[in-house]
Amino acid sequence: MIHPMKSSKKILIVCQHYWPENFRLNDIAQFFIEKGNKVDVLCGIPNYPKGKFFDGYGVFKKRKQEIDGVKIRRVFEIPRGNNSNIRIFINYMSFPIASLFHIPRLYFKKYDKIFLYSLSPVYMSTAGIILGRLTKTQTILYVLDLWPENLYSVLPIRNNLAKRLLKRTSHWHYKNADKLIVLSEQMKQHMINNVGVPYKNIAVIPQTSEKIYEKDIQDKKLKAKYSGGFNIVYAGNISPAQSFRTMIEAAKILKEEGLDDIRWIILGDGMSANNVKAEVKKKNLSKSFIFEGMKPIEDIPRYNPIADVLVGCLTKSKLLEATVPAKVMSYIASGRPIVLAMDGEVKDLVEDKIKCGYVGPTEDAQELAKNIRKLYDMPSKKRDELGKNARKYHFANLERNVVLKKVYDFLFV
Repeated sequence: MIHPMKSSKKILIVCQHYWPENFRLNDIAQFFIEKGNKVDVLCGIPNYPKGKFFDGYGVFKKRKQEIDGVKIRRVFEIPRGNNSNIRIFINYMSFPIASLFHIPRLYFKKYDKIFLYSLSPVYMSTAGIILGRLTKTQTILYVLDLWPENLYSVLPIRNNLAKRLLKRTSHWHYKNADKLIVLSEQMKQHMINNVGVPYKNIAVIPQTSEKIYEKDIQDKKLKAKYSGGFNIVYAGNISPAQSFRTMIEAAKILKEEGLDDIRWIILGDGMSANNVKAEVKKKNLSKSFIFEGMKPIEDIPRYNPIADVLVGCLTKSKLLEATVPAKVMSYIASGRPIVLAMDGEVKDLVEDKIKCGYVGPTEDAQELAKNIRKLYDMPSKKRDELGKNARKYHFANLERNVVLKKVYDFLFV
């Protein structure tokens, strides 16, 4: 561990999710520590994505911790439970409300910066913004999910009054943070044109991936288990936003074309996992899909050598098009060919800038199947070249230290 220097700054991070939940914020906090700063984290009790508190954690367990130099204070929250719409809503609201009660304790800490890592919901940043206003401390909101638009990709809300309320309260957070970091130019234009955030307050910085994705770990057991076929690997959350229906339909198309040796290896879990498994069984694709379950991040590089292709899909949403998902950044770092069903800027990145795979329209199973067929028919040496293109671009433009230095510089500019 690097000890803070005399010139160290004191940074408060506010986010509902933190270690041992697996989010990129964990690595950002470590980067701040590496820069010689003192870092406190205000977060929730870990329960994502299963909906149950992690072993050893609870309302009266491990509410205060110090991990790798980061001091953690865990706010009460109601877990996601069975991941039903009502339980997700209750979970979404419990953390921001409970975090307000920590403002009096944090008021006298004299932070230099407040860093708000904004996943869903945007309300997880409320206490940080209010604390920043009260103490005149600059707040930097890192926007990963656009609200309320991202909510609509998960929960079908049709009531106009509810939509207006969600829009007004979501935009309040964006307008009351001192600075915003967004993932793309399209997101920046949305913030300027639709929210009213000044141009000068916004920086466009792409997501990065943890260093571990740059590794290839040879696992003899995995190699033996998945030899003799064409392996399509998915790693990440299983939620409505990921459009597993598109993958399942593409798998059905390919099977009907006689490609029986294609395996879809799914690493992950989430609110839609049971529904996805049921749909796979209904479509008679149980032999094509292998669900490996949630894996710790350190296990993911074991699947790189056995992956012929890495796959990702999204549901249709104009605002989801404005982001390049974190999953895609991890895939690029992994150095394997990529096939996606996503609209927006990601097509230009993968096909034109990097030349590491194929991107078809969102929810277009026919095009996804067609692009997989291209990679299936491609000589393995040519597929390896696509993977090398990905990793080369990653190290030049998206490597962890390159990107996080931009984030850090924007904090203290």
